[in-house]
Amino acid sequence: MRIGILGGTGPAGSALGLRLASVGYEVVIGSREAQRSVRICDDLVKRWPEFILDLVGGSNAAAAKCDLVIIATPWDSAATVVNEHTQDLVGKIVVTMANALVRVGKEFQPLVPPRGSIAAHVQAEIPLSKVVAAFQHLPATELGRLGHEVDSDVLICSDDPTATAKICEIVAKIPGCRPLNAGTLSNALAIEAFTAVLLQLNVRYKTRVAPRLTGIPDHGDAR
Repeated sequence: MRIGILGGTGPAGSALGLRLASVGYEVVIGSREAQRSVRICDDLVKRWPEFILDLVGGSNAAAAKCDLVIIATPWDSAATVVNEHTQDLVGKIVVTMANALVRVGKEFQPLVPPRGSIAAHVQAEIPLSKVVAAFQHLPATELGRLGHEVDSDVLICSDDPTATAKICEIVAKIPGCRPLNAGTLSNALAIEAFTAVLLQLNVRYKTRVAPRLTGIPDHGDAR
């Protein structure tokens, strides 16, 4: 499977792309500036010579042609970017990982995007795609430290059960991550907004937190 990451040159997108490549996926990190993406991918491959990484940079158009697509743009441009690649995204699983947040003084506060969540807004733009909300809470620094586990549950929302199952399969390959089916896309707002709480904890306790829920058997069927 080839996974494309639209707008993937930021810390979160590039770290996720690096981690997915490290567990065996072919990854194309896309950008409006293809050469910037190529440089970033080349640097990541050189930084981790002990790993075999099928990680390449290119344009957003190249990323949109992959089998599965992740949107890693800032939250307020996610819908615009997918709209530019509507035809290439028809029938595909499209993952949103952004959070609509604003910093007010020392506090992080969630915003309510159009249609209630970023994921729902993106789904409205590309109705023939299978939108999934996932990866919002994974710390980019930990994702980018290959060789170390990412100690986190990953909450996954979608209106398409097959899309949820596929993302669960991908998440389960990331060492330390446990995929959890968190219901339909209507729950994406709560998951996106909760990131404000996590960031506030990071600031207060000078750490990088990630969610780990208790009471769910590790051997349970995440799908």
